[in-house]
Amino acid sequence: MTITAAEVNKLRIATGVGMMDCKHALVEAEGDFDKAIDILRKKGQKVAAKRADRSANEGRVIAKVNETKNKGYILVVSCETDFVGKNADFVALSEKIINAAMSKEIHTKEELINLTIDGLTVADLLLEMTGKTGEKIEIPAYNVIEAPLVSAYNHNGNRIATIAGFNMTGEKVEAAGHEVALQIAAMNPIALNEESIPQETIEHELEIARETIRQEGKPENMVEKIAQGKLNKFFKENTLMYQEFINDSKLSVADFLKQTDANLTCTGFIRLQLGA
Repeated sequence: MTITAAEVNKLRIATGVGMMDCKHALVEAEGDFDKAIDILRKKGQKVAAKRADRSANEGRVIAKVNETKNKGYILVVSCETDFVGKNADFVALSEKIINAAMSKEIHTKEELINLTIDGLTVADLLLEMTGKTGEKIEIPAYNVIEAPLVSAYNHNGNRIATIAGFNMTGEKVEAAGHEVALQIAAMNPIALNEESIPQETIEHELEIARETIRQEGKPENMVEKIAQGKLNKFFKENTLMYQEFINDSKLSVADFLKQTDANLTCTGFIRLQLGA
């Protein structure tokens, strides 16, 4: 049967898939528009299966807060190449997903994958994008933070983003929160404070320190004291509240927050990075 250019273009507009793929789908579907859409979706599933073992370390990381600024959402939509990650359709899809997640107050990755947007689940939308791009498209991470105030920061290029919660509200807290969210992006702390680090991690750091100290020939009666000093340095470098504040190295992040309000503190944070 004859497939017109108008029919092919209609399918291309509806699916975003290339003209030749749309034409082949319409021919296979004998002109049935809905059947052709199903064929293209199945093509996306086949592509996804073939590329399941490929690395998807490019894409976009997006962080946003809701209107009341008491919930922060952070999402990674990944692909295989930077070219696709900057594609307008890929960018639009990532924005559509996080906006829908915020609108429906989705809290887990599993809920997000099963969320329906415009008649299709997010899982199906990812498959459609796989069919369009020929690349593995997935959501490796999605997180939500709730607090009296949440700040979000998106680093240029959307390769890194952060959300951070705080125990107070107000304009000054918002300004301080933005600086801390930026700090998290730049300094990549592994935990909020000493208490947030698992005990096994602390013991591992102490054991490494003890072994290093002994190899340096230090007296055994000094090992524990020096090891504790190294652990404190580990806390200072790797926990948010103890880190040096990037805008003033004389202050810790905790000190910086106390300059805004003596009771202000960060209650938690999430930092996501492409390929991490």
